[in-house]
Amino acid sequence: MNIVLFEPEIPQNTGNIARTCAVTKSSLFLVGPLGFSTDDKYLKRAGLDYWDKLDIHYYDSLEDLIGDFPDKNFYFATTKGGHNYTDITYQIDDFLVFGKETAGLPEAVLKNNLDRCIRIPMAKELRSLNLSNSVAIILFEALRQLNFPGLEKEGKFSQ
Repeated sequence: MNIVLFEPEIPQNTGNIARTCAVTKSSLFLVGPLGFSTDDKYLKRAGLDYWDKLDIHYYDSLEDLIGDFPDKNFYFATTKGGHNYTDITYQIDDFLVFGKETAGLPEAVLKNNLDRCIRIPMAKELRSLNLSNSVAIILFEALRQLNFPGLEKEGKFSQ
């Protein structure tokens, strides 16, 4: 799977997401400008020692990223999405796109991709979940549907 963070602002969230990507063998795409330096100590601390195991890519714009993968599916996570994230049948090379913590994805992007906007159901009166939690929820649903490809499925105490 491919995780895309559009203009992330909080290094700890990006670090947590990087760790999630590493342990799930998912690629991470960071679309700038970033709200922090990739040398940030909080970013590195949140990602622990997983940075060398991470497949990470940097882009200057979402348009450039989408242009480089014209035949792939892009799903845009937003509280305004018309489809629940569980309604989608995911493919192994899909891109899951998440917006910045304070503003989400640009309205123009959402309007141009209405059929690919997905949401996590939540209480109406509350704004949203934490970005790293949202990524984990949607990513693990996609991986569950695909039977966790390339990941260890049995633990030490399995029978």
